Amino acid sequence: MNSVPEGFSEYTDEELVAMAQNGDKNALEAVILRYKKLVYAKSKSFFLIGADDDDIIQEGFIGLYNAVKKFDGEKFPFFNVFAGLCIRRRMINAVKEASRKKHSPLNSYVSLDNTGFDDENSVRLSEVLASDTLRDPETIFIDREDADGMEYEINKALSSMELKVLLEYLDGRSYQEIADILGKDAKSVDNAIQRIKKKLKYLVK
Repeated sequence: MNSVPEGFSEYTDEELVAMAQNGDKNALEAVILRYKKLVYAKSKSFFLIGADDDDIIQEGFIGLYNAVKKFDGEKFPFFNVFAGLCIRRRMINAVKEASRKKHSPLNSYVSLDNTGFDDENSVRLSEVLASDTLRDPETIFIDREDADGMEYEINKALSSMELKVLLEYLDGRSYQEIADILGKDAKSVDNAIQRIKKKLKYLVK
């Protein structure tokens, strides 16, 4: 299937993510279809040692899937920015891991079947990655300038400390854990998160 499931086009990204978190397979597919061109765009900037292009693309979709699992609308204002950062973060980590392990197979540390969703009806990531939905990169128009432009604006808008806080936050760490890692207090981290939210909200207007 190469189009958003019938009846799902009317939903916002945030609504679809909430539905996917509750185990709705069609909602998850709709999110992936909306964001697959971004995954392909970002994959062009990376190279994996001992792997092919499909591997880094797969990592991007895992990053997108993780974004769906972790997204909290009360803590982060917009899913599109959150997803873009999660995708890039996953790719960067994959490149670092591949560089460290050299020619170790990429799949040796990637689990496709651990969904992280509690609902028994939730779809496994391997089912989505194996579907025809993701097998047509030649038909995807990649607006790379927009993708790279947003990333540039985010890096320009955030301070060094705010970027560090954001990256740790995207890794799922609590405010206190981030504070401990960066040598700050939890209040400083909370203040940084609030500033980040305001800046990102302004960028996506």
